[in-house]
Amino acid sequence: MATIKMFGRDGNEKGGVEVADEFMVLDRGDQAVRDVVVGRAAALRAGTASTLSKGEVAGSNKKPWRQKGTGRARAGLRQSPVWRGGGIAFGPKPRDFSVKVNKKVSRLAFRRALSERIESGSLKIVEDLSMAAPKTKDLVGVLKALGATSALIVVSVYDDNLLLSARNIPGVEVTTSRNCSVYHLLRYPDIVMTRAAWEALKPRFTGESAEETV
Repeated sequence: MATIKMFGRDGNEKGGVEVADEFMVLDRGDQAVRDVVVGRAAALRAGTASTLSKGEVAGSNKKPWRQKGTGRARAGLRQSPVWRGGGIAFGPKPRDFSVKVNKKVSRLAFRRALSERIESGSLKIVEDLSMAAPKTKDLVGVLKALGATSALIVVSVYDDNLLLSARNIPGVEVTTSRNCSVYHLLRYPDIVMTRAAWEALKPRFTGESAEETV
């Protein structure tokens, strides 16, 4: 039985949340995590790079000089890739870099990544992170009390005051339990999650919900 420590805003421990061993995935899923992260990075590629082949470069098809008798190498057209200003041989063309990742692989990757964060103790649950006003100093104080200077903050729903408070803190990102992805779980040294966010995220971890974001 794994336990996620729960804290108050002042950093004092307030008990913990138990996670059954049957939901922890630590013996498999390494390749699934890699596939999901690579697939996400590939999907972000624009794929708009494009070059002109020798058939697409503007210019006359006239032979630059006669075939023999000049002492120079043979040349057929000025659009040749060996000439400056000519076409590009085997250059890039617009393409789709996206990689298909099966749903079962995505779910396994998410469970593996989250299980590792639970096992390592880098996931911390906070009773509440609502902000009365957008004050970066107050949020920095809360994170410092939790020992999380660079962290992913996971909430159940976006709070404008929390977003405004976190946007100027280097190494801190705010996301929701619905949008939390494998990439998020791997990127930050610490994860600070509200109790409400954990309750919303738990069905994805236990396999009771098909709602996911890779």
